[in-house]
Amino acid sequence: MKQALRHFIESFQFLTPEEVTIIVDNTVLRNPKKGEILLREGDVSRECYAVVKGCIREYIIKDGVEKTVSFFVEGDPVNSFSSEVTGCPSKSYFECLEDCIVTVGNDSLIDDMIVRVPRLEKLIRREVEKEAGKMQDRMSSFMISTPEERFVTLINNQPNLIHRVPQVLIASYIGVTPESYSRIKKRVFAKIKEKN
Repeated sequence: MKQALRHFIESFQFLTPEEVTIIVDNTVLRNPKKGEILLREGDVSRECYAVVKGCIREYIIKDGVEKTVSFFVEGDPVNSFSSEVTGCPSKSYFECLEDCIVTVGNDSLIDDMIVRVPRLEKLIRREVEKEAGKMQDRMSSFMISTPEERFVTLINNQPNLIHRVPQVLIASYIGVTPESYSRIKKRVFAKIKEKN
């Protein structure tokens, strides 16, 4: 697991080899298995994660039906910011869709790491800002786009997801039934084939 973490951390080019070693040596890793729930609705988030390997789904339950909100893959931070910052119960679930390797952090671990590697504070702040921007863009786009446009955005931004995630979950993510998703997928790939 540490080797996978080292490879992940080395992708942040501005870190020195010494800083990479400090981070790798002091990072807490977990290996949650497929189907494991990292956070449940009603729990207060006390930890944040980053995906080193695997895929995690965020979903809510509305009227007894699971609604997929997000997918997180390698390099993505996973956190219920509203729950962690305010101490309010989470409205979401975070479920591992594959066997995963994740970093596990909390405020004291992050503070300790920043003391050891001061430049890490800039990276963390940038990642939080980037995630907030992505979340805002996703929400805006979702409100004004059709399910077909949502699917096109998904395959443009995360093309490997359609091979890693069950179709029923992608259908839930774009807001349609599995039957409608099959039609949309067929139509979109036919258009792509025509262009090539």
